[in-house]
Amino acid sequence: MAKDAFAGVIGAIRSALEPKLSSRPDHNPTTLDQRVIAVGRSTQLVAQFAYELERVNGHFIGNITPAELGKNIASIVKRIKPRSIAIGEPQTLQFGPVLNALERSGIELVRFHNANNRERPGLRQQLAHCDLAVVEAQYAIAASGTLVVVASPGQPSSLTLLPPTNVILVEASRILPDMAAAIAALGPSTIRQHRVAFITGPSRTADIEKMIVLGVHGPRELYAAAVWGSGEASGAQSD
Repeated sequence: MAKDAFAGVIGAIRSALEPKLSSRPDHNPTTLDQRVIAVGRSTQLVAQFAYELERVNGHFIGNITPAELGKNIASIVKRIKPRSIAIGEPQTLQFGPVLNALERSGIELVRFHNANNRERPGLRQQLAHCDLAVVEAQYAIAASGTLVVVASPGQPSSLTLLPPTNVILVEASRILPDMAAAIAALGPSTIRQHRVAFITGPSRTADIEKMIVLGVHGPRELYAAAVWGSGEASGAQSD
């Protein structure tokens, strides 16, 4: 991003934030400057992530608010026309708008949220027949367009492996500059105790007659979005 363009972004963000903060009794111009700089840095990282994601044949849906989630997911569903959709348990985002939009569509939903141990094997069998999965990434890496997905009982690693299309959402403040920052944010305990997938674009392989083939070891299509305003920015969680 050019220097003048970046200054313009900072100015626009400052104008948007200042009226809301100036009326607060704890308003402090220094705090405002820090917030503007932080949001400006996040804006740069999101733009870099989007560029790198498109370079590896992913699709960047855009910068969206939580309220716009349902509309954006519905537009993808309308284009793909899946028979069934798997939805993982969200980490920091609220999937309510997504669920409302999908339930209105009448498409079968396979939800891992609140599933007990006896229900999960059956859900995994259904997952093998799902055409699309909606997942939240714990972090994203701007330098490579990579999404970092931490597996859990409510979001098994098979969600990003079996359905041919993935829609992966990430809180904008969790887009980090590089791999080192992502590993530091995950922390050693998360890396020890969970399967962590680093997803850079659709699955591809050249094992078959040295020809690039998509979708052999994972999704054939990958969509991602940066979600803004879903809550307080989450910092590194290393221990």
